Amino acid sequence: MPDITIKKISLPQSITVKKFSEVLNTPINIVITELMKNGILATINEKIDFETASIIASDLGFEVFEELIETGEGMTIEKLNEEMKKEKESGENLKSRPPIVTILGHVDHGKTTLLDTIRKANVAAKESGGITQHISAYQVKKKGQLITFVDTPGHEAFSAMRERGVSIADIAVLVVAADDGVRPQTKEVIEYLLAKKIPTVVAINKIDKPEINIQRVKQELADAGIVLEEWGGQVLSAKISAKQNIGIDDLLENILLIAEVEDFKANFKRDPLGIILESHLDPQKGPVATVLVKTGTLKEGQDVIAGTSSGRIKRIEDFKGTRISEAVPGTPVSIIGLHSSPNSNDILQVAPEKSQSKSHSQGGLLQNSEGEAFSAQKMMRVIASEKIKRLNVILKSDVQGSLEALGQILGEIKSEEVAIDYIATGVGNITESDVRLAGTSGAIIYGFSVETTPVAKRMAETAKVEIKNYKIIYELVEDVKSKLVAMLPPIIERTDFGKMKVLALFKTGKGDMIIGGKITNGKMVNSSLIEVMRGEEVIGKGKLNNLQENKVNVDECVSGKECGITFLGNTKIKEGDILLSYKEEIKQRTL
Repeated sequence: MPDITIKKISLPQSITVKKFSEVLNTPINIVITELMKNGILATINEKIDFETASIIASDLGFEVFEELIETGEGMTIEKLNEEMKKEKESGENLKSRPPIVTILGHVDHGKTTLLDTIRKANVAAKESGGITQHISAYQVKKKGQLITFVDTPGHEAFSAMRERGVSIADIAVLVVAADDGVRPQTKEVIEYLLAKKIPTVVAINKIDKPEINIQRVKQELADAGIVLEEWGGQVLSAKISAKQNIGIDDLLENILLIAEVEDFKANFKRDPLGIILESHLDPQKGPVATVLVKTGTLKEGQDVIAGTSSGRIKRIEDFKGTRISEAVPGTPVSIIGLHSSPNSNDILQVAPEKSQSKSHSQGGLLQNSEGEAFSAQKMMRVIASEKIKRLNVILKSDVQGSLEALGQILGEIKSEEVAIDYIATGVGNITESDVRLAGTSGAIIYGFSVETTPVAKRMAETAKVEIKNYKIIYELVEDVKSKLVAMLPPIIERTDFGKMKVLALFKTGKGDMIIGGKITNGKMVNSSLIEVMRGEEVIGKGKLNNLQENKVNVDECVSGKECGITFLGNTKIKEGDILLSYKEEIKQRTL
């Protein structure tokens, strides 16, 4: 018998079968046997996730613990902004920091190209489907001064993410195409900028095109509430061609001019506060988070928390991937060392000194493949009505921003008959825990820009769980839509042709009759459906198999004429009955 006197163990988010057996101090063959009992075929070098390891450990008599630092879920972007306001009013230890800028505008007006030109890096080539799938941030230098750019998705489906970009930015650049003018999406952005009183620079783009009308653009902007400086307003503008690299210097100088007037400052000496822009699970590095430091100085070795995630910072990298020891306010960085992937918008802060231990057991908290509680409340929809048909879905994505984007787009699907029921959502690859959950809930697993682990793939094949992986958001959305459409009850559309009064019965067979009559309304159509009425009551249905007029086969016979028909059906028709000729079509439902 294996030595299992030590009952309490702690486990990482994923572990190889070999290492797992060492932690348990249990022979490898016993561990593999236990895995097989649970339907998991894994080699000694393959990784299993936390939940699977917890179940096997529990079966072998162990109790699994994981050390977690207390979370900082109380801090929000709104509270952070209040903190920054108090900090500025106090005037203590304040130094100038780089302005944080976001670029907004209508889809196809040149936002991504402008970002490309400013950053001197090819973003668009890395995008699936031409959409900026992830939020990132970077810095450029102009006249010796740094400017931080927060990149937000440009497609209209990502409005909430765009607003998130605006809420953490100091300055907005509004891109308007000189040949297209102010579009509905541009108006939405303008309304938001005016409501939040965010300093704005207008970039009138595509001035290299032949069919431009800059005066019209200025008039449309004024009509929408943005009055440019040359028209007597307060808003600066720059005429640019992002594609031809024209006017970019003017735009950057305008940004610096606003930064000088606004005088953005922060306390460099305090503990850091930052906003999680993005996070993903790297196979080698583990959870990696992109953080925008808003105040204080972030340093390697600090114990930090962000929402339900925690850890000690092992490495800080700037936007170019260069390792740095600390990050000052206004700096976007990637950090490594968190135990799990935090959510976008989580506030990163130094952890309190005390920590707590939480027990994980098979019958406890529902967990995802990262070992953390599913924290996708924004995406979960409680379906109260039992009349609604549910499509059970488990959704996994590479980064939190993609998860938010998918939640937004799928949330736009409105129906009173069908709905998506999110069994679970999470960041990271599809693992055996996801497959097990899908098997018990009858869910389809959708993955966006993630992989399925070999163990999970074999489990899915055995359990007949459907896994669908996509690289383009809209292909995934269309697949979900098609599944929802297939669940909708069909619409049967009926078209009435006419009526015939039965005057004579020529033959009564088993399942068919030959009948003569006169058309009283409309027409009788060959091969149509027949409804038999006796008085006011429908007594049966059948099919018109053969139609004759003057003993000649015809396709139709019109009102006032007499005809003979062959009726297929079990209804026994009598003289004086009324036969209705009609057709039914099943219409394809849409959402």
